[in-house]
Amino acid sequence: MQDPIDPVKLDRLAEVAVRVGLNLQPGQDLVLTAPVGALPLVRRIAEHAYKAGAGLVTPILSDDQVTLARYAHARDESFDAAAGWLFDGMAAAYDKGAARLAIAGGDPMLLSEQDPDKVARANRAMAMAYSGARDRITRFATNWTIVAWPDAAWARLVSPELSEHDAQRRLAEAIFAASRVDDDGAVENWLSHNAELGRRSAWLDGQNFSALHYTGPGTDLTIGLADGHKWVAGATETTSGILCNPNIPTEEVFTTPHRLRVSGTVCATKPLSHQGTLIENIAVRFEDGRIVEAKATKGEAVLQKVLDTDEGARRLGEVALVPHGSPISQSGMLFYNTLFDENAASHIALGQCYSTCFHGGDKMDNDEVARRGGNASAIHIDWMIGSGQIDIDGISQSGERVPVMRKGEWA
Repeated sequence: MQDPIDPVKLDRLAEVAVRVGLNLQPGQDLVLTAPVGALPLVRRIAEHAYKAGAGLVTPILSDDQVTLARYAHARDESFDAAAGWLFDGMAAAYDKGAARLAIAGGDPMLLSEQDPDKVARANRAMAMAYSGARDRITRFATNWTIVAWPDAAWARLVSPELSEHDAQRRLAEAIFAASRVDDDGAVENWLSHNAELGRRSAWLDGQNFSALHYTGPGTDLTIGLADGHKWVAGATETTSGILCNPNIPTEEVFTTPHRLRVSGTVCATKPLSHQGTLIENIAVRFEDGRIVEAKATKGEAVLQKVLDTDEGARRLGEVALVPHGSPISQSGMLFYNTLFDENAASHIALGQCYSTCFHGGDKMDNDEVARRGGNASAIHIDWMIGSGQIDIDGISQSGERVPVMRKGEWA
C-alpha cells in the first residue's frame, strides 16, 4: 500500500521548517522536540539543518504510551512535579544561541479519559517549570518555529469516517497545503505570503488604534490595545536580528492587548482542544480586563482550572486577526490543534503576552512590558472568536471608528 504521507512534500516541509521557519544560521545549534511517531520528519529536519550548517541538532522525543503509563501507575504527588532540569537546560541553550523547533502531533484527545484534576495539576507544574524557557521564546530571544506531523491517532480524530490510511493521507495533505509546500516553490511561496501579511500589519500599525470592537452572535467585546503596541505577522525578527516564522502555517496578524482594558462578552466560534479535553461553546464576560464569568457546554471544569492557573490566566496576552477566507478556514476541517485552528479564525489568547509586539520591545524588561499593559502568566492559550458573522472596528485615539473586518473578511 502506498505511504499515506507524500515523502516529497514531507521533505519540502522539513526544508521550509529550517530555511523559513527557523532561518537557521551557520554554526547554530538546534533543540528539537517531537512525538516519537514523527521520527520521519525529525530525520529530514536534521538533514536539512546540517545542510544549512547547523552546529548540533538535539532531538527530545515524547511518547503517548509513556504519558498514559504515568496516569495509570504514578504516585499522586508526581502530578505536581515537572522536569525543571530539562527546561532549565533548554533555557540555557537558548541563551547560548540555540534555535528551537517543535513538531506538533500526537493524539489531541490522549488525556480525555484521565482524571481532570491530575491533568490540570500536571499542566500547571509543566507551565511553571517551563516558564524560563518560555520567556526566551515569547521575547524572541532566539529563533523558533512550530510545524506539524500527521499522526495516525490525530488523523482518526479529524476524519473518523475514513480508514486510518485514508485519514492520515487526508490530514497529511491538509497540513502540506496549509504549510504551502504543495509545489517546488515552497520557499518562494513563503516569501510572497510573508510580504502580504507584512502589508496588513503595516496598515494596522499605522492606524495605532486604541482598541478593537467586535460584534456578532453572542459577542460585543472591546479589546483595548497596549500602549506602544506593535502589529506582527508572518516573519518576526529576534533580538539578535534573525528573521524567523514562528508558526508554519500562519495566516494571522497579531498584537498585544492591554491587560486592564478588555470589557464585554465573547463566544468562541470553534471548539478548543486543550490537553486532551475538547472545550466547546466557550462564553466569557470581561470586566476591567479580567474574565469574571466563564461557561462552556463541554469541558467547563477544565476551562475553570485553566483560568485559575494564576492571576494572568484570566487576562489576554494576544489578539489576532485572521480572515474567514483563509485556506485553513475554507478547508472546512476542525484540526483539534491550535496551530491550525487558530489560523482559521480571528482569535484571542489567555495568558502571557509577547514583548515583541511592542515597539522597542527588544529593549524592555518585564516591568516595562507590564507598565505598558502587557500580561504575564504561566500559560498562553489561543481560542477562536472569529467567523463569517463577526465585524471588527478599530477605535482611533480620538474615538473614531474605522472598519477593519466585515463578515470576517478584511474591510
